[in-house]
Amino acid sequence: MTEFRPSRFEILPVIIKNLVIINGLFFLAQNSLSQTGSMFSLEDYFALHAWQSQLFKPWQLLTHMFMHGSFWHLFGNMFALWMFGSVLENLWGSKRFLTFYIICGLGAALIHLLFLNYEIGGLMRDYSALLNQHKEGEISISEFNRVTSYYNLKLNTATLGASGAVFGVLAAFVYLFPNTYIYLYFLVPIKAKWLGLGYFAFEVFYALKNSAGDNVARWAHIGGAIVGLILVLTWNKTNRKSFF
Repeated sequence: MTEFRPSRFEILPVIIKNLVIINGLFFLAQNSLSQTGSMFSLEDYFALHAWQSQLFKPWQLLTHMFMHGSFWHLFGNMFALWMFGSVLENLWGSKRFLTFYIICGLGAALIHLLFLNYEIGGLMRDYSALLNQHKEGEISISEFNRVTSYYNLKLNTATLGASGAVFGVLAAFVYLFPNTYIYLYFLVPIKAKWLGLGYFAFEVFYALKNSAGDNVARWAHIGGAIVGLILVLTWNKTNRKSFF
């Protein structure tokens, strides 16, 4: 099975529909609380934080998948989830698809935390050395306060969005239906395998580049795709087929 040809299937299957609704409700709650000036922050409580942060809670590994930073962030993830996930849910059934989606999201979060731990670990060592210098009077209070503000900002920055899980869905679709044509901007046809490989290479390039100001969780995207591919390879190991 290298090309998907729709026949009788649900356009909006039950799990996809409910995921879209839940993500939408979370987004509405986020905006409602921010507009009312509430002291309670959904991002602090439900978005994913580095485990060194005081804001980290274990349930954030799951709940961050239902949080989004903007309408277009939400729309892009939900559109991709529907576009590729509806095919997989019709193929696998609702229970297996939901299991796949959750595992991809959890895997993406764990891989993101591992790389975040590497970055935060270096920052914590530098800050500890700076703290000792401050105690010995080697740096000014204003400079120390400026660095402390930056340190706390980096330590407590939240990661949110369903992108990691969606990348897992995309990876599974590309593996199962590599020769299906996807129409970029609804005009330009490209086979799913080239779109998937190109997008994955793009994410790896920018993850390794690690540009200042890039606030996209690239390693979560990469992690979700890797977990999704491993999972679909495991489930599909008895079905030999050609990718190219």
